[in-house]
Formats: sequence, C-alpha cells, structure tokens
Amino acid sequence: MSDLSRPTSIQGVFLEKIAQDFGTPLYVYDGQKILDQIHALQKAFSGVPLKIKYATKALSNVSILKLIKKGGAGIDAVSIEEVRLGMLAGFSAKEIMYTPSGVSFEEIREAVELGVMVNLDSIPLIYQYGEAFGDKVPACIRINPHIMAGGNLKISVGHKTSKFGISIEQLDEILTAVKKSGVKIVGLHVHTGSDILDAEVFLKGANVLFDAAKNFPDLQFIDCGGGFKVAYKEGDPETDIAEVGEKVSSAFQEFCKNYGRQLELWLEPGKFLVSESGYLIVQTNVVKETPSVTFVGVDSGLNHLLRPMLYDAYHDVYNLSNPDAEEGRYSVVGYICETDTIAANRSLSKIKSGDLLVIKNAGAYGFSMASNYNSRVRPAEVLILDGKAYLIREREKFEDLIKNQIIIDL
Repeated sequence: MSDLSRPTSIQGVFLEKIAQDFGTPLYVYDGQKILDQIHALQKAFSGVPLKIKYATKALSNVSILKLIKKGGAGIDAVSIEEVRLGMLAGFSAKEIMYTPSGVSFEEIREAVELGVMVNLDSIPLIYQYGEAFGDKVPACIRINPHIMAGGNLKISVGHKTSKFGISIEQLDEILTAVKKSGVKIVGLHVHTGSDILDAEVFLKGANVLFDAAKNFPDLQFIDCGGGFKVAYKEGDPETDIAEVGEKVSSAFQEFCKNYGRQLELWLEPGKFLVSESGYLIVQTNVVKETPSVTFVGVDSGLNHLLRPMLYDAYHDVYNLSNPDAEEGRYSVVGYICETDTIAANRSLSKIKSGDLLVIKNAGAYGFSMASNYNSRVRPAEVLILDGKAYLIREREKFEDLIKNQIIIDL
C-alpha cells in the first residue's frame, strides 16, 4: 500500500533539520522505502524465478543504484552512460539489460564490449547485430504488442504508432531477420507504458510474448517490463501487486510448461521502486495575493521537477513549517521564467514567506529530468538509510554551469 501521510521525519530524521543542514531546494530519499518496494515485488512473484531490472532512467544516482543492488535487483539501462553508472555502482555485466531506442551502432558495439545483454528494437538492427557478431553474442528482442496503456500518452509506449520495439504484426519479418542474421535470441521483451493499473494489461502483454515465444527455441527469459501505478493522492487507485504477481506468475508457469522448460521472468520497475521514496523540499520566497489567485513562489520549479508541466502530473504538497494552521487556497509556482505551476488551487496550511514546503512522490523522474534552464543550478540529493542522512550529490555551483564552456575573445 502507498503511504499517503505527510511526514515531518523519515526514519527518525526530521525533514526541517535536513533542510537546515543541506539547504533548499533539496531532494530527499527514504532508502528503506526503496528496499520495501523491492521486497514487495519479490514476495508477489515468489512462485517464479524472478529477476528485477530496475529502470535506471527513473533515478540514476550511483548511491541509489548501490542500494538497489543491495536489495537484490539488477538494472535496465537505456543509454551507454546508464550502463556505465550501473557498473560504477557495482553491478556486473550479467545484471544489466541494455534497452536502447534508435542509438548509433557504435553504442551497441560498446555495450557488447562491456558484456551486457542487448535488447534489439528494430529489424535493421537485428541484421546489423548479426553481421557484427553472428551467433556469438546472444540478444533479446523488444516486441511492440499494440496495447494502448499508461497514465499519459507520452508514457504509453506499447501502442501501434509508438516508436518503441518491433511490431508484433512483423513477427514473420523478425523471424526471417533472425534466421538470416544468425543472431541467437535468448529473451523476448515487452513494455506497454507507465502508470498501468490493471493486471489484465500485464497479462495481455505477457500473452503476446508467450505466443511469439514458440518461434524462438533458445529463450532463457521473458521480460514483461514495468509500469506499475503508485498513488499520488487520497483515493488514487494503484496497481495491486499481489494480484498482478499471482495472475502473471500463474500464466508464466503455464507457458513454461508448454514451452518445455523453466525460463526466468524479468520485470523492469522504475517509478514503483523509487517514486514514493522521494521528497523535494523547497522554501517559500513570496506569498503573492492577486484578485483571483494567491501564489506561493518557491525556490524551485520545472527545472527541478518537470512532471507537473510535462505530464500534468499531480504531486501532493504540504507545509512542513506550519502543518496544523488553518487552511487556505494557494497555487504553488516555481521561479522559472515560464508558466511553472507545481500545484494549482490547493488547500494548504497557511503559508508565509520562509516556510518549507514538501513535494511528495518526487523520487522518480525528478532529479533525473532536472535541467539548468534559466541557468539555474540543480539541487543537492540526500539519502536517509538506517536513521542517518547521507549527502549523495552536492548542490551545483555557478562554476559548474560554465566549466565546459569555452569563452573566446571577441
């Protein structure tokens, strides 16, 4: 179950004290929550040989990756840089799945040299891969199942017009490419999108793979992707992981029986593991009353948390400094020179200049999508683990903005 509370402390460490020690804006992650989410998945799928491949793009800090490795998971990387971050965190090549989209073949070649599993997502790439490596380097194939699913069109990646994967309608062409190229296919992969609620959607995607799998005799694993939904506000539905685990595991075991041997089931959760662990603490710069709206301007914005503006995503916000005061209606906005709304027309405890606000569910696609827009620096990151606060990324400085610039004489 999701935690919809509004904590003033995490593992006994007070958030106000963390903000005082490290400044704002500040990303704070509850390490135990991440471990709990890994364990919840392991329990839900305990009836099958499960491998969790954390979607690194959600939050790629090396210390977070080390924690995920400690929890018993591997990683899914979508760039060669994420592969290298994973290795820096201690993951072996065999614990890493590399799932690129439209990258140069030089990046594919580098991944092979590093020894990670490569996920092929186009027919031309199958031929290129076979020409370069023949049957010497096994690979996986990403299938587009033509399933529309996910909380937002921008994060729905398994529908017919999506750029991701190879259309299931091109299965004959896939088989021809595999035969002609000589590539040994040891895995099939599908990912339909993010914020998926219904267990039946996962089953649909899995069944597409199960049906295709009879054409691939050397499979070692089936990868059903991720996309489990977490709750963002009171009353929000969330994926019933126990139900998904039961139904998908049962279908998978029946598939393995028909396939003739036991395979591994791989999952690629991202948001499910880290979203609820993350809190973005910001400070109020100004409370600005207008005839129609009371704006709360804070020392952060879409440069640090893009999701509200990019996806119309809802993030719960609460007043850490004054939690029990009478409530009013506010719109919390950022300091970026752009429409920059974090939370519109929310009921919040009375806010004054200097108050600390906490933005919840900021662990996934928060810092990892942060930028230097408006020439603003990115915030520090803190991990709380075993009741201690660890600085895991320093706040950027002005010097960081210009360190790669070459200033010429004019």
